[in-house]
Parts: sequence; C-alpha cells; structure tokens
Amino acid sequence: MEWADEAVVLGMRAHGEHAVVLDVLTRSHGRHAGLVRGGASRKVRADLQPGNSLHVVWRARLEEHLGSFAAEPIRVRSGALIEVRERLVGLNAFTAMAHSALPEREPHEGVFEAGLVLLDAMIAADFIDWMALYVRWEIGLLTELGFGLDLSCCAATGVSEDLTHVSPKSGRAVSAAAAAPYRDRLLKLPAFLLGAQNALSAGDVQAGLALTEHFLVHRVFYPHGQEVPGARLQLQELVTRLDSV
Repeated sequence: MEWADEAVVLGMRAHGEHAVVLDVLTRSHGRHAGLVRGGASRKVRADLQPGNSLHVVWRARLEEHLGSFAAEPIRVRSGALIEVRERLVGLNAFTAMAHSALPEREPHEGVFEAGLVLLDAMIAADFIDWMALYVRWEIGLLTELGFGLDLSCCAATGVSEDLTHVSPKSGRAVSAAAAAPYRDRLLKLPAFLLGAQNALSAGDVQAGLALTEHFLVHRVFYPHGQEVPGARLQLQELVTRLDSV
C-alpha cells in the first residue's frame, strides 16, 4: 500500500529512541498517523512541528497497519506560530479539535483547505480577524461531519433578514422578532457569520465560539463520550479575557 498527499502536522509522539509517530491532517486521506524513522533527530524533528505543511508518502504492507511516512517540508509555519502567545493558543486549539473531532482516515478536504487558510491567517492577520476565521472553520467542521447549521433564513417565519439567533435544537437561524419571546433559550448569531461587513469585536467572536461549541459538544463529542479539548477551552478563555478589557 502506498499513497502521497499534502498534509498539515497535528502532533507527534516518541516511538523508541529514534522514531516518532506523526499525526497529520491530509488533503485526500483525512487524519492519518504513520511512523517516521529518524524523526527524533533535531534536524528532522524541526520539520515535523504542528502547523507545518508537508508532502508525505505513506507506505504499509496492509491498509490497516500503522505504516510509515516519508516527509518533506512544503511550508514551515511553526516558528511564527509559537512566537506569539495568541497564535500558539490558536494553533493548539486547531490541532486538538482536528485530532479529536475527525475520524481517522476519513477524507475531509474542506476542513483541510480551510485549515490552511486559517493557519496562514494566524501569522498574517490580526487576532480578532483570524479568530473569526477559526469560528468559520469550526462551522465547516460541523458541516463536514454532517451537522451543518442553516443560517439562510428564519426557522419560524422563513424571512432572511434581521437574523439574530440560532435554535440550539435544530441549528437553524431565528429572526429578532421570532426570537424575542425565547431569547434566553436561544444562541446568539454574530453578524459576521452572515457576511456582514460591520467591525468585528471580541464579543462577536465569543458568541461565535459559544455557538459552535454547543453543537460540537452535543453532536460530536458527548455522543462519543468525549470532552471538549482543553486547548479549545483555553482559546475561549483568551477571547473572554479580551472582551472584558
């Protein structure tokens, strides 16, 4: 068995004295692990850091085996991502969510492509701007897993204007008028998820994170006996502190 693909590193762990088991998100083969011989060396290990893009070739005798990776760097982002605290927290949340939410060896090209955009934005854009992309990435993650939100029109009235909330049960948008009697039982819908061009705030991002967290918890993690990754909670705490400043 053999295939080649583009990948983003999610993490690695030691395997013996000289090898590592590399966990990556690939474009066409989903989240995948493989052994990298010599991966514990200083030179090779630098290329295998989370957030880096690699060209990988996976080989195994049988498809169900762990197999081994040959890896070559495409884009090294790790240094820029870890030098700023907010970027590091975002990177840790991205890798933890991809590892925890995505089934192994199940292709999700949309999640991969959006992940590349997000990682590059973490380096090039302001914190609030790339955090909005992070929220969109999680919405895309929900969609890829079969739990997409419907933000196109109001679930109660069918109107597509003045959408302000989301039903925690159906995942459908609700207009301000229809939401009024049930406001305390609905989730806030930040305007940036509707394509609004208004200036972003930490409160908008916080509402977006609360929205995606609800559906990730109840539709992805809890049904499989999982908790929300600690790295994701740290990212939410970071935005909450920013909003309180």
